[in-house]
Amino acid sequence: MNDEKLVVFGVKDLPEVVPGDDVGELIASRVELNFGDVVVVTQKIVSKAEGRIVEIDTSDPEAKRNLAESEAVRVLRRRGELVITETRHGFICANSGVDLSNVGGGRAVLLPIDPDRSARRIRDVLLAKAHVAVGVIISDTFGRAWRRGLTDVAIGCAGIAGVVDLRGELDATGRSLVSTEVCVADEIAGAAELVMGKSSGIPVAVVRGVHPTWLRESSVRREIVRTPAEDLFR
Repeated sequence: MNDEKLVVFGVKDLPEVVPGDDVGELIASRVELNFGDVVVVTQKIVSKAEGRIVEIDTSDPEAKRNLAESEAVRVLRRRGELVITETRHGFICANSGVDLSNVGGGRAVLLPIDPDRSARRIRDVLLAKAHVAVGVIISDTFGRAWRRGLTDVAIGCAGIAGVVDLRGELDATGRSLVSTEVCVADEIAGAAELVMGKSSGIPVAVVRGVHPTWLRESSVRREIVRTPAEDLFR
C-alpha cells in the first residue's frame, strides 16, 4: 500500500445497466477519480452492457445445466444441479459463471467474452473522461476448492498488476523470499466486495492508495490463470 493507508468506497446511484450502455461513462459521471485509483466493476453490469444475456427457463434444471455446459470447454465435476467447469477463459468455477440472480425471471447473465478487453475499454474511457490514469478490475464471485464460502476475484484487469512478484526481496528477518507471488488483483477485488456487498445494489467500488508500482499493464488470463502444465490438479 501507499503510505500504509488504503481507502475503499462504493460508487452509488448508478442506473440499471442495459445492453449498449457505456460502463466507463456511467462511472465517470458519478465519481471523481484520482491518479492511481483502482476501479472495481462487477462482472454482471459489464456482461449486461455487452449484451451477454440469454433467455432461459429458470425452473428447468436441465436447461440450466445445458447452458452451463455450453459455456464450458470442460466439465470437471457434477453434483445434483451444480456443475464445476472450466470456461474458455481458463476459469474453474461453478456453472461456468452463469448468473441467475438479480436479472429478472427467465434470463441469465453470462461471463464477458474477454474480461481483460472489457477492463481495458472501461479504463480507456475513464482516462478520456477523468483525465487521470487508473486501474480497472472486473470482479466476480467464486467459490474455492477445499474452503467454504465465496469471495470476489479478478476475472479481468487493465492498468493494475495481476500478480506482484516478491521473489528475491527480503522478509522482516532479512531472509530472501524464494516463492512469494502475491495476487494483488484478487486481493483488491475482495477488498472492494466488502463495500459492494451481495444485495446492496452497489456494482462499482474505488480502491484508493495501492502501491504505485502496481500500476502497470496486465492481464488476468496471462498473469493469474495457471496453465495446465503448471496445475497439479488437472
